Amino acid sequence: MTDRKASVCVLGGGSFGTTLANLMASEAVPVTLWLRDPEMARHISEQHENPRYLPGIALDERLRVTTDLNAALATAEIVFLAIPSSSFRTVLQQIGPQLAGKQVVSTTKGIEQPGFLMMSQIVEQEAPEARVGVLSGPNLAKEIAAGELTATVVASEDEQLCRDVQAVLGCANLRVYASQDRYGVELGGALKNVYAIISGMASALGMGENTKAMLITRALAEMTRFAVHMGANPLTFLGLAGVGDLIVTCVSPQSRNFQVGHALGKGETLEQGVARLGQVAEGVNTLKVLKHKAAEESVYMPLVDGLHAIVFEHKPLPAVIARLMSAEQKNDVEFAAFMSAAPVNS
Repeated sequence: MTDRKASVCVLGGGSFGTTLANLMASEAVPVTLWLRDPEMARHISEQHENPRYLPGIALDERLRVTTDLNAALATAEIVFLAIPSSSFRTVLQQIGPQLAGKQVVSTTKGIEQPGFLMMSQIVEQEAPEARVGVLSGPNLAKEIAAGELTATVVASEDEQLCRDVQAVLGCANLRVYASQDRYGVELGGALKNVYAIISGMASALGMGENTKAMLITRALAEMTRFAVHMGANPLTFLGLAGVGDLIVTCVSPQSRNFQVGHALGKGETLEQGVARLGQVAEGVNTLKVLKHKAAEESVYMPLVDGLHAIVFEHKPLPAVIARLMSAEQKNDVEFAAFMSAAPVNS
């Protein structure tokens, strides 16, 4: 037995990347945070604060920061990827060979087109010799950074990777649970961003609590239906990476996608809402990708269709709501109905 902590590198100096790196540094994990901006790197190193993404949060002095990508990766055993989906593949193409044999954990929630690829699938393509996992769950960066009690899921077919990630991330304020359904966990993290936009709109329009609860639960049914069609385990969506992540993203004003939806509900254009946010709202791009894929796969997703009609087809909101409320009334919990019909072992 040994108390030695695995060396870690976090790629991406946004709110979540900085939060993860700082959390591990505060637990004496040898961790290096990589980011592109030299001025920001210098400020974090000297002032121990990320003023753009985590203003007012004191960062641990043991956190190492660099803009040298090769140096950051050289000694790392575990690499966390907290890079926006728009630049994810570009960065992976630069470092693919250096990730051979390393444990690589994506925290990015997005889907790449063409191909409908999860971020971990991009890792597999660009770094075929890496050991791959994903991290997802109800994890608002500012709350984790402030020490709020939180839980997350590390998902991989590689059980040792899951144990190693639990060892470096698990602490008094963060519980890290394991899953083998990497695809389901990652898909849930991407899909819930779309429904957070819908929830933000509902909040801005002053809709009642019954309505909000209906939206969240029907969103869960819809995203589970799609995910299972694509090969995910339906039970994954009853956990932290499914309903847990969906709830926090749909009710918290800290959620970037909720904020975009709130702006739309207040009458702003999509461009105005995204510009005022100043950060990436992955749900906007995911909405377009998901709408296309659902049509291609013939999966019934009325909430996705309705939001797409409002955001990109400029259909009037009352007409879309009327269409949603007049749709066929089917089973509440589809997979419960399916499981009740299955034979029971005697």
